Amino acid sequence: MATANIVGQARKGEGNVPDIPESLVYEVLDGRPVYFKGYKDVLNGEKQQAEIMGISGLQGIIISYLVELMFSKIGSKQYRILFNEIGVHINHNQNLASDIGIYDRKLVTPDKINTQYIDVPAKVFLEVDIKADVEDIGETGYIRRKTQQLLKFGAEKVVWVLSKPKIVITATPDGKWDFSDWDSNVEILDGHVFNIGNYLKAEGINTEIQ
Repeated sequence: MATANIVGQARKGEGNVPDIPESLVYEVLDGRPVYFKGYKDVLNGEKQQAEIMGISGLQGIIISYLVELMFSKIGSKQYRILFNEIGVHINHNQNLASDIGIYDRKLVTPDKINTQYIDVPAKVFLEVDIKADVEDIGETGYIRRKTQQLLKFGAEKVVWVLSKPKIVITATPDGKWDFSDWDSNVEILDGHVFNIGNYLKAEGINTEIQ
């Protein structure tokens, strides 16, 4: 959307800011570009850009499990289930990315489906791990700020699945934040739950994160 303009604005008056390609911008939060985790390795020539864009096998299997569960349990008649880093356009200062979004079909009408970012809120946003470089504000600060923006936008729930600490965070507009072990049942929507730990064990996947 307005990413190029915002990147340019962020560089003004900051002579020590390197010339960072727009392609390394993961999202725009509070009017400032947030880069892909590992972008400095690309700038230093230690990695190719493609090396930092993908997700791990564990992240992929968790996202696959959640998407399959949603289609089988929640269905797609009432909701549109979108995934694969959905672009979320909140305003000219906020262009975020989300792993999975469960959208009310009444809001995401056919005319809303185009080559631009989605500009209406999902009922539920789900994030699996952090894919952005958050050195400036830290993981906790990033999760809190991004979640606040998605809830302010109109989401009814934001869920984070974090693989290293093996926890699930659920936040709602009333200010309530729940922290659960990922072996616990966590409700997605309409009484339907997921359980990351149980699923991985059933699949025979080693949950000891290296």
